[in-house]
Amino acid sequence: METKLLRGELEKDLQEAAQLLRDGKTVAFPTETVYGLGANALDADAVRKIYEAKGRPANNPLNVLIYDQAQLAELVDSVPETAQKLMDAFWPGPLTLIFKCRKHAVPVCVTGGLDTIGVRMPNHPVALRLMRMAGLLVAAPSANLSGKPSPTAASHVKDDLEGRIHAIVSGGSCAVGLESTILDISGEIPTILRPGAVTQEQIEEVLGMKIKERTSDSSLVQNPGEKYAHYTPEAPVYVCDGTPEEIAAKIDRELELHRGRAGVMLSKQTLRLLQNADENLTVNLGSRDDLEQISGNLFAALRYFDQTEVEAIYTENFPEEKIGAALMNRLNKAANHKKL
Repeated sequence: METKLLRGELEKDLQEAAQLLRDGKTVAFPTETVYGLGANALDADAVRKIYEAKGRPANNPLNVLIYDQAQLAELVDSVPETAQKLMDAFWPGPLTLIFKCRKHAVPVCVTGGLDTIGVRMPNHPVALRLMRMAGLLVAAPSANLSGKPSPTAASHVKDDLEGRIHAIVSGGSCAVGLESTILDISGEIPTILRPGAVTQEQIEEVLGMKIKERTSDSSLVQNPGEKYAHYTPEAPVYVCDGTPEEIAAKIDRELELHRGRAGVMLSKQTLRLLQNADENLTVNLGSRDDLEQISGNLFAALRYFDQTEVEAIYTENFPEEKIGAALMNRLNKAANHKKL
C-alpha cells in the first residue's frame, strides 16, 4: 500500500485526505495530544483497517472524534449535566468523555463490544478542519504500532505505519504530547480512567464535586487506550527515585556498567549533575519546574532511543501533581514499573 504524505496547511491536501476518509480509507492527522489514525466511525470495514494497520487487539475500543457537539446526538441518547459542564469548559481540548452508547449507533468494532463509547473534540485546526470537510464521525486511536510510544510528529507516524495506511497529514509537533484525559461519566460518580493534561483538580473545580480515579485493581469498564501495554520502546526503561543528586549518582553507576550502551532522558537539573553521560545518548526533557514541557518531550525521547542501539534507558521520578500525574502514568507504563 502506498502511503500518501499530505500537508495540513494545504487546502487541496486536506480535501484529498477528507475524500480518503469518505472512501473508507485510513488517514493519520495531528491533534493537540498526539497524532491520531482516523477512519469513518460508521463504516465497520474502514474501522477494521485501523486495527489491522496498528496490530491492535480487536476487543480494545476506539475513541470517536467529533468537530461539533451536535454530533453527540448520533452517539448517545442523553447528555448528562455533568458532561455538558465539562464540554463547555474543556472542549475542544484534551478530554475524552465516556458515555453510555446509543444502541447500534456505531459498529461493534468501535466499542469493543462495550455499552459505552469514548468521545472527544480535539483542539487542533488541522484535525477540526479535516473532519468538518469529511463530514464524518471519526474513530481515531493514536497513529502508532500497538504498544509503541505514541507519535507526536508526522515522522513518528511514518516510521511506524508507512505502507500500512493510506495517508499521513502533517501538522507539526503536538502541543500537549500526551494522550487525552479519559473520564468515565457513564456511572454515578465521574471517574478518571487515564490521567492527562486536563487534571483531576480542574475537573473537580468545574463540577464542584469530588471525583474518583481508577485504581490498578479496579473492575471499572475498560476504556480506549488503557486495556493493553503501551509506550514501550525497544530498550528497557528504568525510573530512578530520589533528589536530582541521588538520581545522578545512581545513573552514573549504571552508565559505567553499560560502557556507552545506555541512554538517559532527564531534566536539565539532573543532567548537569551527571559525570558519565554520552551526549549522543542523552535527551534533555526540560526543566523540573515545567512538567508540561517535560510531558510534551517524553514520547519523542522514547522514540529517539529506538533509533539507537542502547540496551537500557534511565529516567527520573517527577512530582505527581497536575500534569505530573499523567507524566508519571506514561513513564511507569513505559518502564513496566521498573525502578532503580
